[in-house]
Amino acid sequence: MNYSTPTIWLIIVCLALGTFGLRFVFIGLVGDREMPAWLLRHLRYTAVAVMPGLIAPLVLWPAATGGQSDPARLSAAGAALAVGILTKNVIGAIVSGIVTLYAVQYLLT
Repeated sequence: MNYSTPTIWLIIVCLALGTFGLRFVFIGLVGDREMPAWLLRHLRYTAVAVMPGLIAPLVLWPAATGGQSDPARLSAAGAALAVGILTKNVIGAIVSGIVTLYAVQYLLT
């Protein structure tokens, strides 16, 4: 696909306006108002809902292996999940995942 220069600039300007508009609605219009308790309760779960969607493709179909699952990434994700659930420590979960990933990669090569 080859786009002309004016078309590219039009796309950039439209995306900039859309991004600004979306952020302005939340920061400029709603930012100084008190949010209802039901909305705050639901917003607490946003990270819990988004993180699996970001992490699962990286574990199940990693680009480093050409989209094929491998035991190193699966075991690292399992170790990080287990440590996170058992200790409730984010840093511990991250470190255990990293150590497991590199240990299993070293053992398999």
